[in-house]
Amino acid sequence: MDSSNYFIWETDPVMFSIPEFYLPFPVSIWGLLLAAVLIYFGYQKIKPDPKSKNAAEPPAWQFWGVILGSIIIGQLPFLFIDSPSISSIGPVEPRWYGLMFASAFIFGYLIGFKEFKDAGRSQEELDRLLIYVLVATIIGARLGHVFFYEAEFYLRNIHLIPQVWTGGLASHGAAIGIIIAMYLYAKRTPKTTFMWVADRVVPGVAIGGMFIRFGNFFNSEILGMPTDVSWAIVFANVDMMPRHPSMLYEAVLCILVLAVLGWIYYKYNSKPPEGSLFGTFLVILFTGRFLIEFTKETQADFLIGATLDMGQLLSVPFVLIGVWLLWKKVNWSREGAKMKR
Repeated sequence: MDSSNYFIWETDPVMFSIPEFYLPFPVSIWGLLLAAVLIYFGYQKIKPDPKSKNAAEPPAWQFWGVILGSIIIGQLPFLFIDSPSISSIGPVEPRWYGLMFASAFIFGYLIGFKEFKDAGRSQEELDRLLIYVLVATIIGARLGHVFFYEAEFYLRNIHLIPQVWTGGLASHGAAIGIIIAMYLYAKRTPKTTFMWVADRVVPGVAIGGMFIRFGNFFNSEILGMPTDVSWAIVFANVDMMPRHPSMLYEAVLCILVLAVLGWIYYKYNSKPPEGSLFGTFLVILFTGRFLIEFTKETQADFLIGATLDMGQLLSVPFVLIGVWLLWKKVNWSREGAKMKR
């Protein structure tokens, strides 16, 4: 196939580069950890009392004084005690994928903020949920890749499993991790059910999935199979073969899921029947994932030549759970779900 007839993508995954910067003196790593502890307790001393009606935020000089003072005090003991230290910073190379990953949580949080406000819930509850979901996403995605795609390699190299920065995250693993996090959050939060939490989390997951797939596009990863369709893309950083832009298919799928969830949410005046958003999310997203997998290169080597790949095998249970929820558990006509006319 003549690659010159197709759109060629060769963007550097690195946004920009800042060369290595040498510090005027070594900085103790343990001193930085001590400073973090001091900053926490220092802020507890100056933060406004939530019980006071006239509470005001501390002045800027006091806030920054706590930070700078803690950093200096944290370093002092390690002028006399040996400690691992850093003497240079960099080179700094922010990547497009990192920006997209951060954007996923920022925009997901903004959607959650609107949903929690509509439900009369506090921002503190949302902040706690964000921590649950953030930790679960990273751990779940990493372990998902390890056990679903490269179990043999990582069982021989267990010490490499925590090295998330080397690459290797699986969306199905992230989904499992988030489900566990939602269960734990609901169990530890009064007057909150798992389905209520799940309905408020999945719109953020949908928009987050869109950003993550755009990040994969910048990295030229999760490649589609060679094709001659007119919209094929040549990923010059990989080879000069026109391929399905499978990661963009999934980004569009996430936008579709978000649109449908938004329609249901507003159709029921911000009070969707419990489980409706979660079930709809599972059915549409993972049915789409199942179909899009036909355009992808096989990611699990041990399934090369198989009828279905790992992504499809993992999608089927999610679809079935979603169908069961929508059919058996969601009360679409319940009182209180007053639909807009």
